[in-house]
Order: sequence, then C-alpha cells, then structure tokens
Amino acid sequence: MPPVTITQLQSLVAGDGLKRDYVSSAQISSAVKLAAIASEDQLFPEHGGFDWKAIEKSMDPASGRRKKKRALGAAASTISQQTAKNIFLWQGSGWTRYVRKVPEMFYTKMIEWVWGKQRIMEVYLNTIEMGRGIYGIEAAAQTYFHKPAATLTPAESAKIVACLPNPKVFTVVPISKRVAWRYPQILRQMNNLEGDPVVAEIIH
Repeated sequence: MPPVTITQLQSLVAGDGLKRDYVSSAQISSAVKLAAIASEDQLFPEHGGFDWKAIEKSMDPASGRRKKKRALGAAASTISQQTAKNIFLWQGSGWTRYVRKVPEMFYTKMIEWVWGKQRIMEVYLNTIEMGRGIYGIEAAAQTYFHKPAATLTPAESAKIVACLPNPKVFTVVPISKRVAWRYPQILRQMNNLEGDPVVAEIIH
C-alpha cells in the first residue's frame, strides 16, 4: 500500500485530517467487496479497466451536454479507474480532470495487467475516501460501526458504500437521506450478484 497518496495529502492540507488503517483482502468482509461491485461497477469482473459502453453513451451527442458531463464524471469511471486515480494521481474537477484523463488511462491498464482484479479491489477498498478524512474500509468500519472491516454485515457494507461518490456530503453517521435511500438498492443488487461465480472469485 502507498505510504501516502496525493488525495490523502490534499485531505490533510484542507484540514480534514487523515484516518486510515490498511488491511489485507482477507481482513475485509466479502460483503464489502460485493457492495462495491454492486454499487460502483457491476462490470468490474469482466472489463479490462474501462466500461466502453458507458463511455460511448456519454459521448453520444443526443444525450445532451449535462448528461455527457455526468456520465464522464461518474458512470464511466470504473473501480479500476478510481483506484488508479486514487493511488497515482489527484482529485479535482474542471480542467484538471481532463488533464488527468490520459495518465489515468495509462495507470488503469497497468494495474489491470500487473495487479489483477483481487488486488485492485483490495487497494481500492483501502484507499478510497469514505468520510471526511476517513480513508479505507477499516477506518470507516471502526468509525461508523466500532468493529473491524472483516465483520461488517451486508447492510453495514451497503451503507458505507452508499456514501460514494461524495462521502463528505452523503454521510453514513448520521445517516444522510441519500445513503438511507441508496443502501437498500445496493442490497438488492448484491443479492442479484451473489451467486455469480466470476464475482465470487474476486470477493472471496
């Protein structure tokens, strides 16, 4: 795991602090991994780093400018892309997002080739921000539910993942309206994916 990331340094500079505790994949509940796939990237087990259908849809002129911007910033961003950005690059919107896209594509392909899906998921869940200054699933589990990530239930996992992509606004505790609305949907998707053998290889 990286000693520190640019995103984590940005958090410190902004005064949000830095809570994190890196753990191995074996110390992360399979429910958390399933929740991440169900909510953030259901094609994660199959794609090579990019959801080309979502990208193609976002580039469709008929979709409209607002929809295009939303798709490029959210739906088209896979778990692999988010991991590459979190580890090697920086956060930010506006013109800096477009400057970041080329190196993001490079690093995304590299981690797909070198790390593989299980390692990408492990790094993703250890480094993504899950609250103001809270990085990684272990710190989130301890902060919100006072327990290790290994023992998180499906509902607890879904609530934490539901705070993405804006954990500073969509709070887990106290539970925000968005998280309360979103996490039952994630649970339903988790139930749909649970029996998939390809998904099982990644989360177990």
